[in-house]
Order: sequence, then structure tokens, then C-alpha cells
Amino acid sequence: MQRFLLKTALPALAFLDASPIRADDPATAAGYPADVKIVRYPVPEDGSEQPTLFWSPRLGLGQTAPLLVALHTWSGNYLQAGGEVKYAEWCQQNGWIFLHPDFRGPNRTPAALGSDLMIADIRAAVAWAKENAPVDESRIYAIGVSGGGHATQLLAGRMPGVWAGISSWCGIADIAAWHAETTAAGRLNYAGHIVGAIGGEPDASETTMAEAAHRSPLTWLENADSVPLDLNHGITDGRSGSVPFTHSLRAFNAAVPEPARIPEASITAWYADPSSLPRDPTLRDALYGTHPPLFRKVHGNTRVTIFEGGHEILHEAALNWLAAQRKGAPVVWSPPKTASLESTAADRESGK
Repeated sequence: MQRFLLKTALPALAFLDASPIRADDPATAAGYPADVKIVRYPVPEDGSEQPTLFWSPRLGLGQTAPLLVALHTWSGNYLQAGGEVKYAEWCQQNGWIFLHPDFRGPNRTPAALGSDLMIADIRAAVAWAKENAPVDESRIYAIGVSGGGHATQLLAGRMPGVWAGISSWCGIADIAAWHAETTAAGRLNYAGHIVGAIGGEPDASETTMAEAAHRSPLTWLENADSVPLDLNHGITDGRSGSVPFTHSLRAFNAAVPEPARIPEASITAWYADPSSLPRDPTLRDALYGTHPPLFRKVHGNTRVTIFEGGHEILHEAALNWLAAQRKGAPVVWSPPKTASLESTAADRESGK
């Protein structure tokens, strides 16, 4: 056999007939490239089939590709477009496999919002991708902003053995705290979603408080010390946006040992007066472009960055950082820019 035959392209989408689109699914995902497919995969925990967007590059024999598990925002689902399309564009431009699972849809029902079924859905989606696409298991990544940031932090703590890197942006780390914050700010839709998911106000009973804690990354992040975890938050979030940047600082504290933590008194003071946040004039990171880092702390595999911005994700910073990470290898905290991805302000702040 001649050597060039080893590079014959595999029919990467041929297996889709085994996971048919149901009659009530749309034929295509609006806003996404036409070759991004809607498929369903089995979830053993409840015997259901759950939907996801999917795309895989065509590769030669024996070749593998990174897998990006991109997570929709708080009120979104697997069809959410806007800034989420940027994840698919990156995968197509760079030859990565793309998954955008539903994980029980918007965070307003008991089955969603950090439930055990939500975790089971993502675990099953990764397993399905590994069975049906040429996944490089040393390069499986998760990314999300806002409600997707909440989900990524949960994955770091509840599925730490899977990930080569997790990029989390403006995530909700503490459900009970966010319920109180959104109530005080008059954002009663989010507070109502939490009530619907956990069965009442978080402080209404021991049961609802336990539910809020179970669905909060702060409960699980102590398990994430082996995961390259990059936490990011805009300094104006919580005022111009819906999630105070304190959530990412406290997520960092939950993931690192006590001596490395940021004092709680400092976190409270910095949010009360953001101008008091200590800024390092030597801090530079070209990947953040026009939204430079203002504060950054690193310990082990965990980093938190407060940047000039609000409730948003900086796609190039997130995806170029993920591209440099390999499972089992030391974290690369200052990677080069390996690829460009244009995004608008609307993309960065897409539906939360």
C-alpha cells in the first residue's frame, strides 16, 4: 500500500444515522454553518436521549482532534446562537470537534441548573463524541460564559479527570448568594428561575439550602486542583451586568488551598469600591486585546483574572489559552496567539 493512502479522509459524519434527529427537532441550527449537525445521544442515568450541536473535521487514518465542549448560557439551550457560534467557527477554522449540548436547557427547572442529570448529560455527550469522532483525549476542553461559566466550574469539580483545560467566564459560583444578589438588584427573573429549579427560596428550608449548595460550584471546586482552570470576570459585572465579579474570586478560593486564598475582607472591599482593586502596572496579556487584565492571581493549576470589561467573554483569549493546554502537562499560562477569531461586542455579551 502506498503511503498516500494513509491520509484518505474518513467519512466523519457517516455515523449520524445511528443518532437520528427526532421529528420535533429543527432541521438545522439557525445562525450556525449548515454543516453543524443536530444529533441526539443516550444518557444512561435516565434512559433519555438529549440533543447537541455537533461538528467534526474530516481527518486521515489515525489522526485525532481536540474536542471543545461549549456550554450555553443561563437562559439558553443547545440552539443558542450569537456568541456561541464563535465556538463553532473556531472549531471549523482550527480542525477541532465541536459539541454544544443542551444539558436540560434553561436554568429554571429541577432537571437543569447544576443538577446531577445536567452533569450526567455532559458526561454522556463526551462519551458519545469519543465513540463517534476521532477525539484526542489529551485535548478535551470546556468553555462557557455566565450560566455556561457556572456549568464549567461545576465540571471542573465534578468531572476533573476529563479535562485538559476549562475556560470559565463570569460564572455563578454560589447559587444562594446569586439569588440574594439578583433579588436585591431587582433581577427577579433570575431569582425566579432559581426558585423553580430548587423548589423554593434558598433560605426557605434545609432542603432548598442543600439543593442550592449541591448546584453551586463552591461545593465542588476543592476537587479541581488537577484541572487547568482559568477563571475570568469583568470588573463592571454585577453593576453593568448580572453576576458580581466576586463569584470568580470566591471560585478561585474554593479551588486552591487556604494559604493561597484571597482574603474574604479584600473581596468584599474590592466589590464595594472597584477602584480599590490592586492593579499590577506590569501585568500584560496581549490575548485580552482592548480588555486588559487588571488583577490576576495564580496558584497551581488555577488562575483568576479580573479584566477591564463587564459580563462578557473574550473569545480569542479563552480559546488561544485552551489551545495551549494538554492533559497531564504543566499549565501554559502565557501562550502565544495561535489563531485569530473576530467577534463583536454583541458576540461577547451574547444572551445571558
